[in-house]
Order: sequence, then C-alpha cells, then structure tokens
Amino acid sequence: MVAETEDTEDESLRIERPILKTERMVMRPPHEGDVAALAELADNRAIAEMVARMPHPYGEAEARAFVAMASRPSQAGAVYALTLAGSGELVGCAGLSATERGLELGYWVGEPYWNKGYATEAAHALVDLAFRATSIHVLHVACRVINPASRRVVHKCGFQYAGQGMIDSIVAGRVPVERYRLDRKAWTSLRNWARL
Repeated sequence: MVAETEDTEDESLRIERPILKTERMVMRPPHEGDVAALAELADNRAIAEMVARMPHPYGEAEARAFVAMASRPSQAGAVYALTLAGSGELVGCAGLSATERGLELGYWVGEPYWNKGYATEAAHALVDLAFRATSIHVLHVACRVINPASRRVVHKCGFQYAGQGMIDSIVAGRVPVERYRLDRKAWTSLRNWARL
C-alpha cells in the first residue's frame, strides 16, 4: 500500500482518532513506547519498496520522527499503530491521509505478520472510520502494481479500480501504481449487506 503525497491541511478531513477495536487488534495512535518495535518491523526493504514515504534503512530516528508526525494535533486524517488485542504487540501501522485527491487509505504490516489478515482487518476499520467521521464522498487507495497482497486487501474492502498512475517512492524511485476508489453509496450498500 502506498501513500502518494504529504498531508494537506484540510479541516474537513480531520479525524479525532478514536481507539479502534477489531476482532484481533487494538488500533491506537502510535506513541514513544512503539519506537523500538516500529524500527525493527519497518526496517525491511520489501516493505519500504511498497510504501512511498518509508525510507530504508529505517531505524529509531525514523521511528521517532514518524511518532512525532503522527501525534501532531493539526494533522488531517489519522495514523494508527496496529497492535494485537491480547499482548499489545505491534504488527504494523495504518492510516488515512489527506492527499490532493482527498482522503487516502494506507497500511503496512511487518513481515512476521504477513498472510494473517491483519491488513484487511485494519483496512475495514479505517474505511468505516473514514465514512463515519468525515463527510467525504469518495475514499482513495493506491497500491504498487507488483503488490498482489495489497490488491487483495483493496478488493476485500470493496474498492473499485480507477486507473493507473505513477508515484515517487523514497526507496524505489518513480513506480507504477493502481488507483482504486470507494464511494459512500457503495460503502453504505456493503455495510448493509454485511448485516444480512
């Protein structure tokens, strides 16, 4: 999953950042206590190549900068640490960021936690948060064309293909991405179907 541009200051995209509980996780704002685990999980070139703004190598300095950015009160969107409900163990990060197109979903999960459904679980929670906490009409997401795992997450959340483009990645340079969108009407329908 990639996030394409730096945050923009749009008051309508500000989210209070409530703690979110999913079936297996507690999603909360990252804090200083996450720095060591964040540095360990994020220091993985395979992850950095899929996330546009993640540097590699990734150490404690980068983790501290990320935590400081995530806790800025003026930031539009919301950033979350993904932690296991029982142990509090960090498994990755996810968030909603303001881009030139509007609110965009982003996520990454540490390699020891791949293929366990955590990214999908987090993405579902953030899609719901985006539409419940803001008045957006469309939520966006983009993934590298070489990232089938992220594409599966996007599809499971109901996003529809919206085209291709290019982004600048800190680690991989200029790379092609697939863009997807989910509008409020489709999200409402999906939520209603889930209750049947």
